[in-house]
Amino acid sequence: MKKLIIIPLMILFAGSAAAQTPSGEEILQRVDRNMVVEQAVSVSTMIIHGRSGTRTITSKAWTKGEHNAFVEYLSPPREKGKKMLRLDDMLWTYAPEPSDRIITISGHLLRQSVMGSDLSYEDMVENDKMTEMYDARVAGSEDFNGRSCYVLELTAKKKDVAYHSRKVWVDSGRWLPLKEERYARSGRLLKTMEMNEVFQVENRWYPKKMTFKDMLSKGKGTEYIIESIDLNVEIPDHMLTKAALRE
Repeated sequence: MKKLIIIPLMILFAGSAAAQTPSGEEILQRVDRNMVVEQAVSVSTMIIHGRSGTRTITSKAWTKGEHNAFVEYLSPPREKGKKMLRLDDMLWTYAPEPSDRIITISGHLLRQSVMGSDLSYEDMVENDKMTEMYDARVAGSEDFNGRSCYVLELTAKKKDVAYHSRKVWVDSGRWLPLKEERYARSGRLLKTMEMNEVFQVENRWYPKKMTFKDMLSKGKGTEYIIESIDLNVEIPDHMLTKAALRE
C-alpha cells in the first residue's frame, strides 16, 4: 500500500513542477514585453577598456519601434557630432569632420566594432523581439549574482541573425537576461554579456549597467551604462531620416 501511495504522489509532484516552469517560448515572450520599447529617448555611456587604455564615450539615442533608431555622440570632443541611423535593415554613419560623409554599413560590416568597443553596430541598435529571432529551450535553472534564473538555449530561426545561438540566464522574477553567451554557427563563443545593475522604469525592470566582452578581441571588455531613459516620448518622423544625420 505504501508503494501504491508513494508512486502517485511522485507523479503528482513531478507534474506540478513541470506546470510551474514556463516554456522557453513563454520566457522569451516575457523578456520581450519587458525589454522591447515602442519609443524611447536614452542617454548612455560606454567605458571601453582597450589594450592601450580606457576611453569613455557618451551618446544619446532615439528609438522608435523594433527597427528604427538614431544615435548621436555627445562626448568626448573628438567623437562629438558623429551620428548613426538604422532604418529596418539599413544602417548609416555620419562623421562631420574631416570628411562630412555619410557611409552605408551593411552585410558583414554590421558586425564590426563601434568606436573600438566590444559592441558591434548590430548590438548597439538591437531592439528586436527575441521570439522572432530564436527558438528557445529551457536547459535548467541556476542562480546568478544571487538571483534565481531560467537557463535558456536559443537557436536562430533565420540565417541573417548576428549570433546563431545563445545561452541566456533569465531572471525568473524580473524577466531580464542577466548573463549571455553568444555563439557562431561553428559553436565558437563570440561574445559574453553580464548585467551588473538594474533599475525600474515605469513598472518594468531595465538594465542599468552591462559588461560586454568580445571573445575575439584582446581588450578587457566594455561597460555599457544607461544614464537615463524616457519611455513617454513622441519621436518626430524627421528624426529618423538620412537628412537628420547632417542637421
